[in-house]
Amino acid sequence: MLKLRDMDFLQVKPGKKLKLKEIPSDSTKRLPDRDKADEATEECTLKMGELQDRLYAEGRRSLLVVLQGMDASGKDGTVRKVFDDVNPTGVQVISFKQPTSEELRHDFLWRCHAKTPPRGHIGVFNRSYYEDVLVVRVHQDQLLAPELRGKNGEWKRRYGMICEFERLLGDAGTRVVKFFLHISKKEQRERFIARQKDPVKHWKLAAGDFEERKFWDDYQAAYEDMLPATAREDSPWYIIPADYKWVRNYWVANIIAATLQEMDPRPPVLTDKSLITKRFK
Repeated sequence: MLKLRDMDFLQVKPGKKLKLKEIPSDSTKRLPDRDKADEATEECTLKMGELQDRLYAEGRRSLLVVLQGMDASGKDGTVRKVFDDVNPTGVQVISFKQPTSEELRHDFLWRCHAKTPPRGHIGVFNRSYYEDVLVVRVHQDQLLAPELRGKNGEWKRRYGMICEFERLLGDAGTRVVKFFLHISKKEQRERFIARQKDPVKHWKLAAGDFEERKFWDDYQAAYEDMLPATAREDSPWYIIPADYKWVRNYWVANIIAATLQEMDPRPPVLTDKSLITKRFK
């Protein structure tokens, strides 16, 4: 299993300008061959299961994993593969859809704060509060309150709110680690076509898939602005090459396992030692 410092090259540098076109989405840099990578991924998922048990027993801290990416970037697939060996009672996966009328009556962080993981648990956000500086920014003429449209300072203000929110979570014992699943426009198209050809995956198709493709460059620009602005040492962003699913799984599994290892959760010490030798009748 790798250590976090071994994966620093995937981490977004706070405040540094970013060009996603210059970052290969099909990179296999620093990876072993496919078979060894798959074995390493499995070892990491098993280690995550062990560490999550310790986190649950410790009951003092939690881990929040944020998954963001373009449509078809593999957020669902990442959850299925990477958390396969973790006790499901210790993991809660939340997928954020279009806000309800009640959620729209609150600040944009409200609905997400209520779903953050309790102590002892791992929480996974499949999309998150970051949608409010991504899709809302791209479609601000429809999704942003009229009085806020056209104000460039609105996004900087929201970045600040997000950073403060994640700082609050950290102060309360929740470690935050964030992944941008980076795929190419060509790969996204191929995955959409694969869904059209496979009847089992027809349910994943949506009319919006065709429309949102037109805004690819706008979304890339929004990510390039957002990622460095919200990257912090204690709540880092990792850009994961995601054109190859096995590469994506390898890096995400290693980073999460290494993060849990660094957290080093420790179950409480048994105070009544007689329970170890006491006979059951």
